[in-house]
Amino acid sequence: MGEIKISNVTKKFDDFVAVDNVSLTIENGALFSFLGPSGCGKTTILRMIAGFETPTEGRIFIENQDITDLPPYKRPVNTIFQNYSLFPHMTIFENIAFGLKLKKTPKHIITEKVNDILKIVQMEIHKNKYPNQISGGQKQRIAIARALINEPKVLLLDEPVAALDLKLRQHMIIELMNIHDLFGITFIYVTHDQSEAMSLSDKIAIINQGKIVQVGNPDDIYERPNSVFSAYFIGDTNLISGKVVGIEDDFIEVETNLLKNNEKIVLDSATNCDVEIGEDITLSLRPEKIAVSRRAPKSQSDFNILKGIIEDILYLGTHTQYIIKVGSQNFKVFSQHKRVYFDDTALDWEEEVFLFWHDTDTYVIKETCTDTKNINE
Repeated sequence: MGEIKISNVTKKFDDFVAVDNVSLTIENGALFSFLGPSGCGKTTILRMIAGFETPTEGRIFIENQDITDLPPYKRPVNTIFQNYSLFPHMTIFENIAFGLKLKKTPKHIITEKVNDILKIVQMEIHKNKYPNQISGGQKQRIAIARALINEPKVLLLDEPVAALDLKLRQHMIIELMNIHDLFGITFIYVTHDQSEAMSLSDKIAIINQGKIVQVGNPDDIYERPNSVFSAYFIGDTNLISGKVVGIEDDFIEVETNLLKNNEKIVLDSATNCDVEIGEDITLSLRPEKIAVSRRAPKSQSDFNILKGIIEDILYLGTHTQYIIKVGSQNFKVFSQHKRVYFDDTALDWEEEVFLFWHDTDTYVIKETCTDTKNINE
């Protein structure tokens, strides 16, 4: 049930290519996200699955059935939009029951099914209210209930929590995960919010300019980005350009002219792709992987160690963000607030500090990057 296959799909609006030759298989029961910036084509893909747009080229299948030319009402799919699209003149009960009434379902079955799903979304005490009498989070629950009561094979969610405040968004993400686990059908979620996609999804497809840049589990994409776009779009990262100057059994040595005195960066060969001596590469180093201190680490055998000057400090509650200049390279560093030491003086602007990180924490992005320096500045 619910497996989706998108085969060589392109969508053009006049001369503009919104989706460019996308092929993808989404497994049955997955909680799958399309993630990308505004205008990248992710919502257009969702609308083609729903039947609101027709591909210019290519085909779309659900359970090996070609649905490309089927109208929306004949597809085993329901969609939840950002504005929820509830009928303002109907009660909560009537909104949820609407689809079953269109199918001419017997009244006693409608009552039983609606009451059951109201319990699942914890809204049974509100069933006689109207949409303008409930909160945004409650409206979303009703939209989900109305979509699921028709027992679709696929549920499409187009930025459904974008209109909610931060804490309610976080709560609704957990609610969506619980509902997905309960019903077990395929969820396809569209968002531009990286944290939503990372916390919610089994798999993520990163979209940019109508193309799929990378598909994978959240931790794979975060820890092992296959492009500069993926590395920089998912969370924060430091991008370092360099040339491979040494390869041993356990490590790769990279020389970069962005740093003072052409320091070399060492990375673990087992956790990286194959490279060759003399190859120009780009490295991704996440800010939270870097430690910052006035003192160099005692053990230095498997650490990269650089010296720099603090240029900016931003207190963010859970952590402090430092911008530290090393040669011509700015490094972004996140220092988590695990514990307060009353006998230790906080780091300050223009202070000289050591940056150090484990050799397994630097990842090679195997693509040409001509603008890495500009991204980091």
